[in-house]
Amino acid sequence: MTMSPSSHSLSTIQSWMQAVIRHPEGVEAGVADEAAQAAIPLSLPDIERVITRSRSLDSIHRLRIYSNAYFARLLEVLSGEFPALAHTLGDELFAEFAAGYLQQHPSQSYTLAELVVKLPEHLAATRPERESTDPDWADFLIDLATLERIYSEVFDGSGVESVTVWRGTDLDPTTPDRWAEGHLVFAPCVRLVTLRFPVHEYITAVRRKEAPEMPAPSPTYLVVSRRDYVVRRVPVPLTEFRVLSELFQRKSIAEALAHVWSADVPTTDVQRSAQQVHDWFRSWTAAGYFVEWIPAPFVPEQLPDALAHGVPRDAR
Repeated sequence: MTMSPSSHSLSTIQSWMQAVIRHPEGVEAGVADEAAQAAIPLSLPDIERVITRSRSLDSIHRLRIYSNAYFARLLEVLSGEFPALAHTLGDELFAEFAAGYLQQHPSQSYTLAELVVKLPEHLAATRPERESTDPDWADFLIDLATLERIYSEVFDGSGVESVTVWRGTDLDPTTPDRWAEGHLVFAPCVRLVTLRFPVHEYITAVRRKEAPEMPAPSPTYLVVSRRDYVVRRVPVPLTEFRVLSELFQRKSIAEALAHVWSADVPTTDVQRSAQQVHDWFRSWTAAGYFVEWIPAPFVPEQLPDALAHGVPRDAR
């Protein structure tokens, strides 16, 4: 792009162009924006003082080429991060939604990886008013975006590929009480996700280039993790999910089981429940959900920073 002779430095002109072409409301709004005016104060008719016209295009149209290319790249990033959401909305509606999102959450980082972080939150904040208490189309879209974002977060984050996961083989089988009083440390790639729709199946179908229909609402509980650099999701029953959630909140094994059992399990079903717990822990350790068992008394400061988790994620 040809620039007219100017007393402004190259860095000043670059700052001005960046403010102009990145403005979510277009080049004209970008010229008038505070950031552009701080770099080079001028009005729209005076823009040729900075950018000259060509034989076929005036200065504004030349800037629009760069602006359109910039936002096309952002749209590409968003659709690549949320392919199932983009598939569901279709190209035109997704582009319209993305434009609204970028207006409220413009790219502010040197890396486009930060661009996508707030999209599920934006969907929830801008959803239409509910007509009933039942999960609806907007909830489905929010669940889609939430799970797709978690998949990316787990894939890009820390995993267990270079560490030893805890398998429970180091415990003394003669001291079950001591085991139950300890705490389990989850692997940093484990996420517990509550959804209103079984969108994990829908997302898989989209990635297989199928044309799935919107599923009926159904409470869905997922354990998302990563093993051998592959993101995996496992749907689990509610009681199992509640036990995992209690453990995730740093409850001891005994506390987690007692809290869930008191609410979910009839006292006449204790024997079958004990076998169920055994099967759960065997499944969890085989999947590599834990990296450490900490014997009582539990001291939160014992946890490495990289393994300090919050509460389970909930899409609602």
